Amino acid sequence: MDTFLQQIINGLTLGSVYAVVALGYTMVYGIIQLINFAHGEVVMIGAMVAFTVIGWLAANTTLPPLLIVLIGTLAAIPACVAVGYALEIFAYRRLRNAPRLAPLITAIGASIVLQQLAMMIWSRNPLGFPQIIPNTVYHIEGATITLIQIAIIATSVLLMAGLTFVVYRTRLGVAMRAASQNAQIAGLMGVNVNQIIAATFMLGAALAAVAGVMVGTYYGIAHYTMGSLLGLKAFCAAVLGGIGNLAGAMLGGMLLGLVEALGAGYIGDLTNNVFGSNYQDVFAFLVLIAVLVLRPSGLLGERIGERA
Repeated sequence: MDTFLQQIINGLTLGSVYAVVALGYTMVYGIIQLINFAHGEVVMIGAMVAFTVIGWLAANTTLPPLLIVLIGTLAAIPACVAVGYALEIFAYRRLRNAPRLAPLITAIGASIVLQQLAMMIWSRNPLGFPQIIPNTVYHIEGATITLIQIAIIATSVLLMAGLTFVVYRTRLGVAMRAASQNAQIAGLMGVNVNQIIAATFMLGAALAAVAGVMVGTYYGIAHYTMGSLLGLKAFCAAVLGGIGNLAGAMLGGMLLGLVEALGAGYIGDLTNNVFGSNYQDVFAFLVLIAVLVLRPSGLLGERIGERA
């Protein structure tokens, strides 16, 4: 049986990725009460673009591995930002005042379109993500943690801290919070609500790009369907913490990663691996069901702005 500490390390690594993706869901929902189910595909686009750039640089240059990964990430970010902006402009903007079902169906349709476009560009076959960074292993009290896991956790913490600073310490963040409380009143006070909503989509897409590079580097694979399940799990994390609540998305992501790792490790052992790592996805959705039944607003509560 793997040590408890090992499962915690694995869970924190998974949870860090879930938290970064969940922030994209929760920011959009906090402003326009829309679940952007195409967000997982934005993560996939980030991984695919990074795969292309990193693979080309690794084969044709002698740049240091860390710099190659950094350049690949920086290339993925504007690509995902463009996709996020296009989604807001062409898929969602005209449906803001439509019944809730209309943008939900549109989000699912946009997800399918992005998947098919990725399949045509990068093929339907799984792609081996370039593993150019030496994956050094460190031993801690009988458990192991790799350099990639450390990088994922540290990067996630920095992204969460950076986003918190943007939302609570910048003019853009003030405008985002004003629009989330009451878009009409914010517009009357001089806030360009359309620009703020577009900026929110773009900011979430930038986070998704980094998450895509994390996933590709960690698992060593990229595929045109990789964003579907990841997006659903991140949505579960956002609901777990409290949809629309930034701190809730971070907490929910970490907790969901820990639940998956501990469930796959310990429940799998107790049942002779009948519910082991091959069934770890089950635990995320069991948690979602439990939260919806017992505490629909999430652990930290859904963020609801006071109406003027």
